[in-house]
Amino acid sequence: MPGRIVRTQTAIRVADFLATREGKAHLADYCWTPGMPIVMTQPTESLNDAMGMVSIHGRAVLVAMLDPQTDELHLMHVTVPQPALQVAKPSSDRLTVGEFFHRLGTELMTEFRMKFWKHTAVAHKIPACAAMQSQNTATARYSLPTKGLKPVLATAASSR
Repeated sequence: MPGRIVRTQTAIRVADFLATREGKAHLADYCWTPGMPIVMTQPTESLNDAMGMVSIHGRAVLVAMLDPQTDELHLMHVTVPQPALQVAKPSSDRLTVGEFFHRLGTELMTEFRMKFWKHTAVAHKIPACAAMQSQNTATARYSLPTKGLKPVLATAASSR
């Protein structure tokens, strides 16, 4: 339903990133495909809650978060739990999305399991690029001129 989606800063930044050729090409290099679900998260959100949202999709997803200190966009690719992988110990109930992203910053890729998953999944952080960290919103990129707009419209209407 149009107009019923909450537009968070994270969602706006992801949409702006995906609106660029550079963004799509960069994400495609790291397993993204058009139409792939993207779960928007907060750094203080429980990883259990975020991965519950990931589970709903039943396929690989991207998880997005804005860093509260740097305002950088962070993205990770999460696979579906894989029966071929050795079953990992469940992640802590107290682990937050921000802490998990921080862990991925040093490991780049990790196997993990949530308590409600039978199998282990793989998460890998998508490295940042210039387009990913751009603060330009779509409205700034595609702003319409406001000065002189009324006289032009009035002139066009009066010439009929």
